[in-house]
Amino acid sequence: MFSKARLDTLSDSIFGVAMTLLALDVRLPDDFHPRDGQELIGGIVNLWPKFFPYVLSFGVLGLRWLANVRVRSRADEVPREYVRWWLLYLMLITCVPFTTTVVGRFAHFAPAIWLYAGHTLLIALISWRMIAITPHLEPGDHLRDRQVSTLMLIAASVLTILVSFIQPAQSLWAFALTSLAPFIRSWEKRRVTAD
Repeated sequence: MFSKARLDTLSDSIFGVAMTLLALDVRLPDDFHPRDGQELIGGIVNLWPKFFPYVLSFGVLGLRWLANVRVRSRADEVPREYVRWWLLYLMLITCVPFTTTVVGRFAHFAPAIWLYAGHTLLIALISWRMIAITPHLEPGDHLRDRQVSTLMLIAASVLTILVSFIQPAQSLWAFALTSLAPFIRSWEKRRVTAD
């Protein structure tokens, strides 16, 4: 058995570092030397293809971290199987800056989209598995919130891959679906209350 508190501390650290590393690729080129403010503004605006994946990945990681934090377990210790899945999950989290860099540089190529969306899909699938094996999981809204956000990430990842066959440069917009999870949960709660 392993201490859940220690695993949570490791998780927080890895999410923090991964989210920070995302920003490293959003920078002006070293050989960029603007002659005036107008060129500087143009250079900053031209960072959009890298800034969009940064914002997207920060959002995905932020939502994953929030979903993890909200899940409640009465267990102080977790079994080896849980730790193995959790470490695989955290390994995938640490790779997000890499896949974000690839998609930020080559979003017009479908394989870059497949790498990024396949990566987020794998994170979501492992997250779903983690829900199933969390010991002494406390049921409630927090659990349903995580399930809905995980399902939205799965849907967004699959849709992104499908759209990339037609319009690779536009396919990342499918990840906007992940921002709908709170609205879906709110609608779901109102529907249950009304019944």
